[in-house]
Amino acid sequence: MDKKNNPFKTILQHSWVRPYIQQNKKLLALVLILATGTFICAGSLMFSSGYLISKSATRPDNILLVYVPIVLVRTFGIFRPVFRYLDRLSSHNLVLRILSSMRVRLYQKLESQALTFSSRFTTGDLLGVLADDLEHLQDLYLRSIFPSVVAVILYVISVIALGFFSIPFALLMLLLLFVLVVLFPLVSLLITRKRQAQAKQAKNALYNTLGDAVMGIADWRISGRQADFLASYEEEEHAQDELEDKIDRFNAYRNFLFQLVVGIVIISMVIFAANSAADGVFTHVWITAFILVVFPVTEAFAPIPESISQLPGYENSLSRLDAIEQTAKQTDQPEMDVQMRLLEESDSYEISFRDVTFSYGDALTATVLKDVNVTFASGEKIAILGRSGAGKTTLAKLMLGILKPAKGTVTINDVNVVEIEKELPRFISVLQQKPHLFDSSVMNNIRLGNPAASDEDVILAAKQVGMHDYISSLPDGYDTRMRELGARFSGGERQRIALARILLQDNPIVILDEPTVGLDAITERNLLNTIFAVLQGKTLIWITHHLVGVEQMDRILFVEEGSIKMEGTHQALLQSNERYKHLYQLDCPIKWNG
Repeated sequence: MDKKNNPFKTILQHSWVRPYIQQNKKLLALVLILATGTFICAGSLMFSSGYLISKSATRPDNILLVYVPIVLVRTFGIFRPVFRYLDRLSSHNLVLRILSSMRVRLYQKLESQALTFSSRFTTGDLLGVLADDLEHLQDLYLRSIFPSVVAVILYVISVIALGFFSIPFALLMLLLLFVLVVLFPLVSLLITRKRQAQAKQAKNALYNTLGDAVMGIADWRISGRQADFLASYEEEEHAQDELEDKIDRFNAYRNFLFQLVVGIVIISMVIFAANSAADGVFTHVWITAFILVVFPVTEAFAPIPESISQLPGYENSLSRLDAIEQTAKQTDQPEMDVQMRLLEESDSYEISFRDVTFSYGDALTATVLKDVNVTFASGEKIAILGRSGAGKTTLAKLMLGILKPAKGTVTINDVNVVEIEKELPRFISVLQQKPHLFDSSVMNNIRLGNPAASDEDVILAAKQVGMHDYISSLPDGYDTRMRELGARFSGGERQRIALARILLQDNPIVILDEPTVGLDAITERNLLNTIFAVLQGKTLIWITHHLVGVEQMDRILFVEEGSIKMEGTHQALLQSNERYKHLYQLDCPIKWNG
Protein backbone atom coordinates (compact mmCIF):
# COMPACT_ATOMS: atom_id res chain seq x y z
CA MET A 1 0.00 0.00 0.00
CA ASP A 2 1.61 3.28 -1.13
CA LYS A 3 1.61 6.49 0.90
CA LYS A 4 -1.47 7.82 -0.85
CA ASN A 5 -3.50 4.74 0.10
CA ASN A 6 -1.87 4.16 3.48
CA PRO A 7 -4.02 6.14 5.92
CA PHE A 8 -1.97 5.11 8.96
CA LYS A 9 1.24 6.55 7.49
CA THR A 10 -0.61 9.60 6.15
CA ILE A 11 -2.15 10.33 9.55
CA LEU A 12 1.13 9.91 11.44
CA GLN A 13 2.82 12.43 9.12
CA HIS A 14 -0.08 14.91 9.25
CA SER A 15 0.52 18.43 10.58
CA TRP A 16 -2.22 17.93 13.18
CA VAL A 17 -0.57 14.72 14.49
CA ARG A 18 3.18 14.48 13.90
CA PRO A 19 4.25 17.74 15.66
CA TYR A 20 2.36 16.75 18.82
CA ILE A 21 3.90 13.28 18.85
CA GLN A 22 7.37 14.81 18.45
CA GLN A 23 6.71 17.31 21.24
CA ASN A 24 5.67 14.51 23.61
CA LYS A 25 7.89 11.65 22.40
CA LYS A 26 9.28 10.90 25.87
CA LEU A 27 5.81 10.61 27.36
CA LEU A 28 4.72 8.56 24.33
CA ALA A 29 7.63 6.16 24.90
CA LEU A 30 6.58 5.84 28.55
CA VAL A 31 2.99 5.08 27.51
CA LEU A 32 4.12 2.34 25.12
CA ILE A 33 6.46 0.82 27.73
CA LEU A 34 3.72 0.77 30.36
CA ALA A 35 1.12 -0.61 27.95
CA THR A 36 3.48 -3.34 26.78
CA GLY A 37 4.43 -4.05 30.38
CA THR A 38 0.74 -4.46 31.25
CA PHE A 39 0.31 -7.28 28.73
CA ILE A 40 3.68 -8.84 29.58
CA CYS A 41 2.63 -8.94 33.24
CA ALA A 42 -0.75 -10.38 32.23
CA GLY A 43 0.93 -13.05 30.11
CA SER A 44 3.48 -13.81 32.83
CA LEU A 45 0.68 -14.05 35.39
CA MET A 46 -1.19 -16.59 33.28
CA PHE A 47 2.02 -18.50 32.52
CA SER A 48 3.09 -18.73 36.17
CA SER A 49 -0.50 -19.51 37.24
CA GLY A 50 -0.71 -22.36 34.74
CA TYR A 51 2.62 -23.71 35.90
CA LEU A 52 1.57 -23.41 39.56
CA ILE A 53 -1.74 -25.23 38.91
CA SER A 54 -0.03 -28.07 37.06
CA LYS A 55 2.82 -28.36 39.54
CA SER A 56 0.45 -28.35 42.50
CA ALA A 57 -1.64 -31.07 40.84
CA THR A 58 1.39 -33.40 40.94
CA ARG A 59 1.41 -33.16 44.78
CA PRO A 60 5.02 -31.97 45.27
CA ASP A 61 6.86 -33.44 48.27
CA ASN A 62 8.06 -30.01 49.42
CA ILE A 63 6.24 -26.68 49.41
CA LEU A 64 9.49 -25.08 48.29
CA LEU A 65 8.97 -26.67 44.87
CA VAL A 66 6.01 -24.34 44.25
CA TYR A 67 7.24 -21.40 46.33
CA VAL A 68 8.79 -19.60 43.36
CA PRO A 69 5.66 -19.80 41.13
CA ILE A 70 3.54 -18.69 44.11
CA VAL A 71 5.71 -15.60 44.52
CA LEU A 72 5.62 -14.96 40.77
CA VAL A 73 1.82 -15.21 40.70
CA ARG A 74 1.58 -12.69 43.53
CA THR A 75 4.17 -10.43 41.92
CA PHE A 76 2.61 -10.38 38.45
CA GLY A 77 -0.87 -10.18 40.01
CA ILE A 78 0.19 -6.96 41.71
CA PHE A 79 2.21 -5.49 38.86
CA ARG A 80 -0.48 -6.07 36.21
CA PRO A 81 -3.03 -3.58 37.69
CA VAL A 82 -0.20 -1.24 38.67
CA PHE A 83 1.07 -1.14 35.08
CA ARG A 84 -2.49 -0.83 33.79
CA TYR A 85 -3.22 2.11 36.11
CA LEU A 86 0.03 3.88 35.22
CA ASP A 87 -0.62 3.17 31.54
CA ARG A 88 -4.10 4.73 31.68
CA LEU A 89 -2.83 7.66 33.72
CA SER A 90 0.07 8.46 31.39
CA SER A 91 -1.85 7.81 28.14
CA HIS A 92 -4.72 10.09 29.15
CA ASN A 93 -2.25 12.68 30.37
CA LEU A 94 -0.55 12.57 26.96
CA VAL A 95 -3.82 12.77 25.06
CA LEU A 96 -5.12 15.66 27.16
CA ARG A 97 -1.88 17.56 26.57
CA ILE A 98 -2.13 16.99 22.84
CA LEU A 99 -5.82 17.92 22.67
CA SER A 100 -5.19 21.02 24.76
CA SER A 101 -2.57 22.18 22.24
CA MET A 102 -4.91 21.29 19.37
CA ARG A 103 -7.77 23.28 20.90
CA VAL A 104 -5.59 26.34 21.35
CA ARG A 105 -4.42 26.05 17.75
CA LEU A 106 -7.96 25.55 16.42
CA TYR A 107 -9.52 28.35 18.47
CA GLN A 108 -6.79 30.75 17.39
CA LYS A 109 -7.68 29.98 13.77
CA LEU A 110 -11.40 30.32 14.48
CA GLU A 111 -10.90 33.59 16.34
CA SER A 112 -8.94 35.11 13.45
CA GLN A 113 -11.83 34.19 11.11
CA ALA A 114 -14.69 34.81 13.54
CA LEU A 115 -16.40 37.26 11.22
CA THR A 116 -16.05 35.06 8.14
CA PHE A 117 -17.68 31.81 9.29
CA SER A 118 -20.87 32.15 7.32
CA SER A 119 -19.09 33.02 4.09
CA ARG A 120 -16.56 30.17 4.29
CA PHE A 121 -18.11 27.32 6.23
CA THR A 122 -21.54 25.82 6.58
CA THR A 123 -23.09 25.51 10.01
CA GLY A 124 -22.79 21.72 9.72
CA ASP A 125 -19.06 21.94 9.02
CA LEU A 126 -18.42 24.08 12.08
CA LEU A 127 -20.58 21.91 14.33
CA GLY A 128 -18.82 18.85 12.95
CA VAL A 129 -15.38 20.27 13.68
CA LEU A 130 -16.18 21.58 17.16
CA ALA A 131 -18.48 18.82 18.40
CA ASP A 132 -17.07 15.81 16.59
CA ASP A 133 -13.71 16.08 14.84
CA LEU A 134 -11.53 17.52 17.58
CA GLU A 135 -12.87 15.18 20.26
CA HIS A 136 -12.71 12.32 17.77
CA LEU A 137 -8.94 12.71 17.52
CA GLN A 138 -8.44 11.57 21.10
CA ASP A 139 -9.57 8.13 19.94
CA LEU A 140 -6.84 8.23 17.30
CA TYR A 141 -4.29 7.97 20.09
CA LEU A 142 -6.16 5.91 22.68
CA ARG A 143 -7.78 3.39 20.31
CA SER A 144 -5.55 3.32 17.23
CA ILE A 145 -1.96 4.48 17.67
CA PHE A 146 -1.22 3.15 21.17
CA PRO A 147 -2.92 -0.29 20.82
CA SER A 148 -1.52 -0.85 17.32
CA VAL A 149 2.08 -0.14 18.31
CA VAL A 150 1.74 -2.28 21.45
CA ALA A 151 0.24 -5.13 19.39
CA VAL A 152 3.17 -5.07 16.97
CA ILE A 153 5.65 -5.10 19.87
CA LEU A 154 3.91 -8.08 21.49
CA TYR A 155 3.70 -9.81 18.11
CA VAL A 156 7.47 -9.58 17.69
CA ILE A 157 8.18 -10.58 21.32
CA SER A 158 5.83 -13.61 21.08
CA VAL A 159 7.37 -14.95 17.88
CA ILE A 160 10.93 -14.47 19.17
CA ALA A 161 10.07 -16.18 22.49
CA LEU A 162 8.56 -19.19 20.71
CA GLY A 163 11.63 -19.35 18.48
CA PHE A 164 13.71 -20.41 21.51
CA PHE A 165 11.58 -23.56 21.78
CA SER A 166 10.75 -24.37 18.15
CA ILE A 167 11.59 -22.49 14.96
CA PRO A 168 8.89 -24.24 12.85
CA PHE A 169 6.18 -23.52 15.42
CA ALA A 170 7.41 -19.94 15.75
CA LEU A 171 7.01 -19.55 11.96
CA LEU A 172 3.49 -21.03 12.18
CA MET A 173 2.60 -18.50 14.92
CA LEU A 174 4.23 -15.79 12.81
CA LEU A 175 1.68 -16.60 10.08
CA LEU A 176 -1.37 -17.04 12.34
CA LEU A 177 -0.66 -13.92 14.39
CA PHE A 178 0.02 -12.03 11.15
CA VAL A 179 -3.57 -12.81 10.17
CA LEU A 180 -4.76 -11.30 13.45
CA VAL A 181 -2.43 -8.28 13.60
CA VAL A 182 -2.19 -7.32 9.91
CA LEU A 183 -4.63 -9.16 7.64
CA PHE A 184 -7.83 -8.62 9.65
CA PRO A 185 -7.17 -4.88 10.16
CA LEU A 186 -6.25 -4.39 6.49
CA VAL A 187 -9.35 -6.16 5.15
CA SER A 188 -11.51 -4.33 7.68
CA LEU A 189 -10.05 -1.01 6.55
CA LEU A 190 -10.63 -1.70 2.86
CA ILE A 191 -14.24 -2.80 3.34
CA THR A 192 -15.40 -0.17 5.83
CA ARG A 193 -13.51 2.82 4.38
CA LYS A 194 -16.18 3.78 1.85
CA ARG A 195 -19.08 3.12 4.23
CA GLN A 196 -17.56 5.22 6.99
CA ALA A 197 -16.95 8.10 4.58
CA GLN A 198 -20.61 7.90 3.58
CA ALA A 199 -21.68 7.81 7.24
CA LYS A 200 -19.52 10.86 7.96
CA GLN A 201 -21.10 12.77 5.06
CA ALA A 202 -24.55 11.73 6.23
CA LYS A 203 -23.81 13.04 9.72
CA ASN A 204 -22.59 16.36 8.28
CA ALA A 205 -25.77 16.57 6.22
CA LEU A 206 -27.80 16.07 9.39
CA TYR A 207 -25.84 18.87 11.08
CA ASN A 208 -26.56 21.14 8.13
CA THR A 209 -30.24 20.24 8.00
CA LEU A 210 -30.71 20.72 11.72
CA GLY A 211 -28.68 23.95 11.77
CA ASP A 212 -30.62 25.43 8.85
CA ALA A 213 -33.91 24.38 10.45
CA VAL A 214 -33.04 26.05 13.75
CA MET A 215 -31.98 29.25 11.99
CA GLY A 216 -35.14 29.29 9.88
CA ILE A 217 -37.61 27.81 12.32
CA ALA A 218 -39.90 30.82 11.99
CA ASP A 219 -40.13 30.30 8.23
CA TRP A 220 -41.05 26.64 8.69
CA ARG A 221 -43.82 27.56 11.12
CA ILE A 222 -45.18 30.38 8.98
CA SER A 223 -45.23 28.22 5.86
CA GLY A 224 -46.95 25.38 7.74
CA ARG A 225 -44.37 22.86 6.49
CA GLN A 226 -43.18 21.53 9.85
CA ALA A 227 -44.34 18.04 8.91
CA ASP A 228 -42.37 18.17 5.64
CA PHE A 229 -39.22 19.13 7.51
CA LEU A 230 -39.66 16.37 10.09
CA ALA A 231 -40.29 13.79 7.37
CA SER A 232 -37.21 14.91 5.43
CA TYR A 233 -35.04 14.91 8.55
CA GLU A 234 -36.23 11.45 9.60
CA GLU A 235 -35.50 10.15 6.10
CA GLU A 236 -31.92 11.44 6.27
CA GLU A 237 -31.54 10.03 9.78
CA HIS A 238 -32.87 6.65 8.62
CA ALA A 239 -30.35 6.58 5.75
CA GLN A 240 -27.53 7.24 8.22
CA ASP A 241 -28.84 4.51 10.54
CA GLU A 242 -28.81 2.02 7.65
CA LEU A 243 -25.17 2.83 6.87
CA GLU A 244 -24.23 2.39 10.52
CA ASP A 245 -26.17 -0.91 10.66
CA LYS A 246 -24.16 -2.22 7.69
CA ILE A 247 -20.93 -1.29 9.45
CA ASP A 248 -22.12 -2.96 12.67
CA ARG A 249 -23.06 -6.17 10.83
CA PHE A 250 -19.67 -6.33 9.16
CA ASN A 251 -17.98 -5.76 12.50
CA ALA A 252 -19.95 -8.65 14.01
CA TYR A 253 -18.90 -11.04 11.20
CA ARG A 254 -15.30 -9.85 11.44
CA ASN A 255 -15.18 -10.35 15.21
CA PHE A 256 -16.58 -13.86 14.83
CA LEU A 257 -13.89 -14.80 12.30
CA PHE A 258 -11.26 -13.16 14.50
CA GLN A 259 -12.24 -15.36 17.45
CA LEU A 260 -12.24 -18.37 15.15
CA VAL A 261 -8.60 -17.69 14.26
CA VAL A 262 -7.83 -17.18 17.97
CA GLY A 263 -9.33 -20.63 18.56
CA ILE A 264 -7.00 -22.07 15.90
CA VAL A 265 -4.04 -20.40 17.66
CA ILE A 266 -5.09 -21.95 20.99
CA ILE A 267 -5.52 -25.43 19.47
CA SER A 268 -2.13 -25.10 17.77
CA MET A 269 -0.58 -24.14 21.10
CA VAL A 270 -2.20 -27.17 22.79
CA ILE A 271 -0.77 -29.49 20.15
CA PHE A 272 2.66 -27.83 20.30
CA ALA A 273 2.83 -27.95 24.11
CA ALA A 274 1.68 -31.57 24.25
CA ASN A 275 4.19 -32.70 21.60
CA SER A 276 7.00 -30.71 23.24
CA ALA A 277 6.27 -32.34 26.58
CA ALA A 278 6.18 -35.77 24.95
CA ASP A 279 9.52 -35.10 23.22
CA GLY A 280 11.08 -33.90 26.46
CA VAL A 281 11.60 -30.32 25.33
CA PHE A 282 9.97 -29.28 28.63
CA THR A 283 8.01 -31.07 31.33
CA HIS A 284 4.28 -31.67 31.19
CA VAL A 285 3.60 -29.07 33.90
CA TRP A 286 4.42 -26.37 31.32
CA ILE A 287 1.56 -27.38 29.00
CA THR A 288 -1.09 -25.37 30.83
CA ALA A 289 1.29 -22.43 31.19
CA PHE A 290 1.88 -22.22 27.45
CA ILE A 291 -1.84 -22.48 26.66
CA LEU A 292 -2.98 -19.87 29.17
CA VAL A 293 -0.46 -17.28 27.98
CA VAL A 294 -2.25 -17.15 24.61
CA PHE A 295 -5.31 -15.40 26.09
CA PRO A 296 -3.75 -12.10 27.29
CA VAL A 297 -1.59 -11.91 24.15
CA THR A 298 -4.55 -12.27 21.77
CA GLU A 299 -6.48 -9.86 23.97
CA ALA A 300 -3.96 -7.20 22.95
CA PHE A 301 -4.65 -7.97 19.28
CA ALA A 302 -8.48 -7.95 19.54
CA PRO A 303 -9.11 -4.16 19.24
CA ILE A 304 -6.74 -3.63 16.29
CA PRO A 305 -9.15 -4.44 13.39
CA GLU A 306 -11.76 -2.05 14.77
CA SER A 307 -9.23 0.73 15.49
CA ILE A 308 -7.58 0.49 12.07
CA SER A 309 -10.98 0.54 10.31
CA GLN A 310 -11.62 3.92 11.97
CA LEU A 311 -8.64 5.58 10.22
CA PRO A 312 -10.71 7.02 7.32
CA GLY A 313 -12.82 8.84 9.91
CA TYR A 314 -9.68 10.39 11.38
CA GLU A 315 -8.54 11.40 7.88
CA ASN A 316 -11.88 13.12 7.38
CA SER A 317 -11.54 14.98 10.67
CA LEU A 318 -7.98 16.06 9.87
CA SER A 319 -9.03 17.27 6.41
CA ARG A 320 -11.74 19.47 7.89
CA LEU A 321 -9.30 20.91 10.42
CA ASP A 322 -6.96 21.64 7.50
CA ALA A 323 -9.78 23.41 5.67
CA ILE A 324 -10.13 25.88 8.54
CA GLU A 325 -6.39 26.41 8.87
CA GLN A 326 -5.79 26.92 5.16
CA THR A 327 -8.36 29.71 4.87
CA ALA A 328 -6.00 32.09 6.67
CA LYS A 329 -4.98 34.69 4.10
CA GLN A 330 -1.36 34.99 3.08
CA THR A 331 -0.27 38.52 2.20
CA ASP A 332 3.02 40.14 1.38
CA GLN A 333 4.20 41.21 4.83
CA PRO A 334 6.55 44.09 3.87
CA GLU A 335 3.88 45.67 1.66
CA MET A 336 1.28 45.18 4.36
CA ASP A 337 3.54 46.85 6.94
CA VAL A 338 3.84 49.93 4.73
CA GLN A 339 0.07 50.07 4.23
CA MET A 340 -0.59 49.74 7.94
CA ARG A 341 1.93 52.46 8.79
CA LEU A 342 0.25 54.85 6.36
CA LEU A 343 -3.16 54.09 7.87
CA GLU A 344 -1.92 54.52 11.42
CA GLU A 345 -0.36 57.89 10.59
CA SER A 346 -3.49 59.20 8.85
CA ASP A 347 -5.93 61.62 10.51
CA SER A 348 -8.81 60.87 8.12
CA TYR A 349 -10.21 57.65 6.70
CA GLU A 350 -12.17 57.43 3.45
CA ILE A 351 -13.97 54.24 2.44
CA SER A 352 -14.54 53.72 -1.28
CA PHE A 353 -16.52 51.17 -3.28
CA ARG A 354 -15.33 51.01 -6.91
CA ASP A 355 -17.49 48.98 -9.34
CA VAL A 356 -18.25 46.43 -6.63
CA THR A 357 -20.29 43.37 -7.54
CA PHE A 358 -20.98 40.60 -5.06
CA SER A 359 -23.02 37.39 -5.11
CA TYR A 360 -23.41 34.51 -2.69
CA GLY A 361 -22.22 31.52 -4.68
CA ASP A 362 -21.49 31.36 -8.37
CA ALA A 363 -25.04 31.76 -9.66
CA LEU A 364 -25.75 35.09 -11.34
CA THR A 365 -29.26 34.97 -9.95
CA ALA A 366 -27.76 35.22 -6.44
CA THR A 367 -26.17 38.62 -7.16
CA VAL A 368 -26.70 40.91 -4.16
CA LEU A 369 -24.78 44.01 -5.29
CA LYS A 370 -23.97 45.07 -8.82
CA ASP A 371 -21.51 47.77 -9.95
CA VAL A 372 -21.77 49.80 -6.74
CA ASN A 373 -19.75 53.03 -6.64
CA VAL A 374 -19.90 55.07 -3.46
CA THR A 375 -17.52 56.89 -1.11
CA PHE A 376 -17.85 57.50 2.63
CA ALA A 377 -15.88 60.59 3.62
CA SER A 378 -14.05 60.90 6.91
CA GLY A 379 -16.31 62.19 9.71
CA GLU A 380 -19.46 61.82 7.60
CA LYS A 381 -22.68 60.37 9.00
CA ILE A 382 -24.44 58.14 6.45
CA ALA A 383 -27.65 56.15 6.72
CA ILE A 384 -27.97 53.09 4.49
CA LEU A 385 -31.66 52.28 4.03
CA GLY A 386 -33.46 49.43 2.33
CA ARG A 387 -35.75 46.52 2.96
CA SER A 388 -34.47 43.24 4.44
CA GLY A 389 -32.26 41.37 1.96
CA ALA A 390 -31.56 44.45 -0.17
CA GLY A 391 -27.81 44.24 0.47
CA LYS A 392 -27.30 46.68 3.37
CA THR A 393 -25.50 44.21 5.64
CA THR A 394 -23.52 42.89 2.68
CA LEU A 395 -22.14 46.42 2.18
CA ALA A 396 -20.99 46.42 5.82
CA LYS A 397 -19.36 43.00 5.51
CA LEU A 398 -17.52 44.17 2.40
CA MET A 399 -16.24 47.20 4.32
CA LEU A 400 -14.97 44.89 7.06
CA GLY A 401 -13.22 42.58 4.60
CA ILE A 402 -15.41 39.69 5.72
CA LEU A 403 -16.64 39.20 2.16
CA LYS A 404 -14.56 39.57 -0.97
CA PRO A 405 -16.14 41.26 -4.02
CA ALA A 406 -16.63 39.16 -7.12
CA LYS A 407 -15.63 42.30 -9.04
CA GLY A 408 -14.28 45.68 -8.03
CA THR A 409 -12.55 46.79 -4.83
CA VAL A 410 -13.39 48.16 -1.41
CA THR A 411 -10.65 50.37 0.01
CA ILE A 412 -9.90 52.46 3.06
CA ASN A 413 -7.51 55.27 2.12
CA ASP A 414 -6.80 53.34 -1.12
CA VAL A 415 -5.78 50.20 0.80
CA ASN A 416 -7.77 47.09 -0.15
CA VAL A 417 -9.68 46.02 2.98
CA VAL A 418 -9.37 42.32 2.04
CA GLU A 419 -5.59 42.55 2.44
CA ILE A 420 -5.79 44.07 5.94
CA GLU A 421 -8.88 42.26 7.19
CA LYS A 422 -7.26 41.19 10.48
CA GLU A 423 -6.15 44.76 11.22
CA LEU A 424 -9.48 46.45 10.46
CA PRO A 425 -10.80 46.13 14.05
CA ARG A 426 -8.20 48.78 14.92
CA PHE A 427 -10.03 51.27 12.69
CA ILE A 428 -13.66 50.11 12.48
CA SER A 429 -16.04 49.30 15.35
CA VAL A 430 -19.41 47.60 14.92
CA LEU A 431 -22.54 47.94 17.06
CA GLN A 432 -24.76 45.01 16.10
CA GLN A 433 -28.39 44.10 16.64
CA LYS A 434 -27.38 41.63 19.36
CA PRO A 435 -24.02 42.63 20.85
CA HIS A 436 -21.79 39.88 22.21
CA LEU A 437 -22.10 40.14 25.98
CA PHE A 438 -20.73 37.51 28.34
CA ASP A 439 -21.57 36.00 31.70
CA SER A 440 -19.07 38.19 33.50
CA SER A 441 -19.15 41.51 35.33
CA VAL A 442 -20.34 44.76 33.73
CA MET A 443 -16.82 46.11 34.22
CA ASN A 444 -15.27 43.23 32.30
CA ASN A 445 -17.82 43.42 29.49
CA ILE A 446 -17.18 47.11 28.88
CA ARG A 447 -13.41 46.72 29.24
CA LEU A 448 -13.41 44.26 26.32
CA GLY A 449 -13.30 47.35 24.11
CA ASN A 450 -9.84 48.13 25.47
CA PRO A 451 -8.29 45.57 27.85
CA ALA A 452 -5.75 48.18 28.96
CA ALA A 453 -8.46 50.62 30.11
CA SER A 454 -8.53 51.56 33.78
CA ASP A 455 -11.61 51.34 35.99
CA GLU A 456 -11.92 55.11 35.68
CA ASP A 457 -11.94 54.85 31.86
CA VAL A 458 -14.70 52.25 32.03
CA ILE A 459 -16.79 54.36 34.39
CA LEU A 460 -16.33 57.43 32.17
CA ALA A 461 -17.57 55.46 29.13
CA ALA A 462 -20.57 54.26 31.13
CA LYS A 463 -21.34 57.85 32.11
CA GLN A 464 -21.18 58.96 28.47
CA VAL A 465 -23.77 56.39 27.42
CA GLY A 466 -26.02 57.14 30.41
CA MET A 467 -25.55 53.85 32.27
CA HIS A 468 -23.41 54.89 35.24
CA ASP A 469 -26.22 55.83 37.60
CA TYR A 470 -28.16 52.66 36.92
CA ILE A 471 -25.10 50.40 37.25
CA SER A 472 -24.09 52.16 40.49
CA SER A 473 -27.57 51.57 41.91
CA LEU A 474 -27.20 47.79 41.59
CA PRO A 475 -26.16 45.91 44.76
CA ASP A 476 -22.84 44.83 43.21
CA GLY A 477 -22.37 47.92 41.06
CA TYR A 478 -19.88 47.37 38.25
CA ASP A 479 -19.20 43.85 39.60
CA THR A 480 -22.76 42.81 38.72
CA ARG A 481 -22.75 39.73 36.51
CA MET A 482 -24.54 40.24 33.20
CA ARG A 483 -25.52 36.57 32.83
CA GLU A 484 -25.33 34.76 29.53
CA LEU A 485 -25.88 37.10 26.54
CA GLY A 486 -26.46 39.99 28.97
CA ALA A 487 -29.81 38.56 30.14
CA ARG A 488 -29.56 40.61 33.37
CA PHE A 489 -30.28 43.81 31.39
CA SER A 490 -32.94 45.05 28.97
CA GLY A 491 -32.36 45.39 25.23
CA GLY A 492 -31.65 49.11 25.36
CA GLU A 493 -29.30 48.68 28.34
CA ARG A 494 -27.37 45.97 26.55
CA GLN A 495 -26.90 48.25 23.54
CA ARG A 496 -25.66 51.09 25.76
CA ILE A 497 -23.12 48.79 27.41
CA ALA A 498 -21.95 47.69 23.97
CA LEU A 499 -21.77 51.36 22.97
CA ALA A 500 -19.58 52.08 26.02
CA ARG A 501 -17.28 49.30 24.81
CA ILE A 502 -17.05 51.04 21.42
CA LEU A 503 -16.15 54.32 23.12
CA LEU A 504 -13.22 52.58 24.80
CA GLN A 505 -12.07 51.29 21.40
CA ASP A 506 -12.04 54.90 20.15
CA ASN A 507 -11.94 53.85 16.48
CA PRO A 508 -12.45 56.52 13.79
CA ILE A 509 -15.18 54.55 11.97
CA VAL A 510 -18.30 53.03 13.54
CA ILE A 511 -20.83 50.82 11.77
CA LEU A 512 -24.29 50.62 13.34
CA ASP A 513 -25.94 47.43 12.11
CA GLU A 514 -29.61 48.04 13.00
CA PRO A 515 -28.86 48.42 16.74
CA THR A 516 -32.41 49.47 17.63
CA VAL A 517 -34.25 46.44 16.22
CA GLY A 518 -36.68 45.06 18.80
CA LEU A 519 -36.72 48.20 20.97
CA ASP A 520 -39.83 50.21 21.68
CA ALA A 521 -40.16 53.67 20.05
CA ILE A 522 -39.14 55.71 23.11
CA THR A 523 -36.14 53.51 23.94
CA GLU A 524 -35.13 53.58 20.27
CA ARG A 525 -35.17 57.39 20.09
CA ASN A 526 -33.30 57.78 23.37
CA LEU A 527 -30.64 55.29 22.30
CA LEU A 528 -30.18 56.98 18.91
CA ASN A 529 -29.84 60.35 20.62
CA THR A 530 -27.11 58.92 22.81
CA ILE A 531 -25.34 57.23 19.90
CA PHE A 532 -25.27 60.36 17.75
CA ALA A 533 -24.09 62.48 20.68
CA VAL A 534 -21.22 60.30 21.93
CA LEU A 535 -19.99 59.38 18.44
CA GLN A 536 -19.84 62.99 17.25
CA GLY A 537 -16.87 63.55 14.92
CA LYS A 538 -16.47 59.90 13.90
CA THR A 539 -17.41 58.40 10.55
CA LEU A 540 -20.81 56.89 11.26
CA ILE A 541 -22.36 54.31 8.90
CA TRP A 542 -25.86 53.44 10.06
CA ILE A 543 -27.60 50.44 8.53
CA THR A 544 -31.35 50.49 9.08
CA HIS A 545 -34.57 49.36 7.43
CA HIS A 546 -36.73 52.28 8.57
CA LEU A 547 -36.36 56.03 8.70
CA VAL A 548 -36.59 57.01 12.38
CA GLY A 549 -33.76 59.45 13.10
CA VAL A 550 -32.45 59.85 9.53
CA GLU A 551 -32.74 63.64 9.97
CA GLN A 552 -29.49 63.43 11.94
CA MET A 553 -27.55 62.03 8.98
CA ASP A 554 -25.38 64.02 6.56
CA ARG A 555 -26.29 61.72 3.68
CA ILE A 556 -28.80 58.97 2.98
CA LEU A 557 -28.37 56.00 0.63
CA PHE A 558 -31.31 53.81 -0.38
CA VAL A 559 -30.23 50.31 -1.53
CA GLU A 560 -32.58 48.31 -3.69
CA GLU A 561 -32.13 45.47 -6.18
CA GLY A 562 -28.37 45.45 -5.69
CA SER A 563 -27.72 49.09 -6.43
CA ILE A 564 -28.10 52.54 -4.87
CA LYS A 565 -31.45 53.88 -6.07
CA MET A 566 -31.53 57.12 -4.04
CA GLU A 567 -28.77 59.26 -2.57
CA GLY A 568 -28.72 62.68 -0.96
CA THR A 569 -29.40 64.67 2.20
CA HIS A 570 -32.63 64.21 4.10
CA GLN A 571 -33.99 67.64 3.10
CA ALA A 572 -32.99 67.23 -0.55
CA LEU A 573 -34.69 63.84 -0.81
CA LEU A 574 -37.85 65.14 0.89
CA GLN A 575 -38.10 67.90 -1.73
CA SER A 576 -37.08 65.92 -4.82
CA ASN A 577 -38.24 62.35 -4.26
CA GLU A 578 -41.92 61.61 -3.67
CA ARG A 579 -41.24 57.99 -2.77
CA TYR A 580 -38.78 58.93 -0.03
CA LYS A 581 -41.18 61.58 1.28
CA HIS A 582 -43.99 59.02 1.41
CA LEU A 583 -41.82 56.43 3.20
CA TYR A 584 -40.64 59.00 5.72
CA GLN A 585 -44.17 60.14 6.52
CA LEU A 586 -45.27 56.55 7.05
CA ASP A 587 -42.28 55.65 9.22
CA CYS A 588 -41.94 58.85 11.24
CA PRO A 589 -45.40 60.23 12.06
CA ILE A 590 -44.02 61.80 15.23
CA LYS A 591 -41.53 64.61 14.81
CA TRP A 592 -37.98 63.75 15.82
CA ASN A 593 -36.96 65.44 19.09
CA GLY A 594 -33.19 64.93 18.72
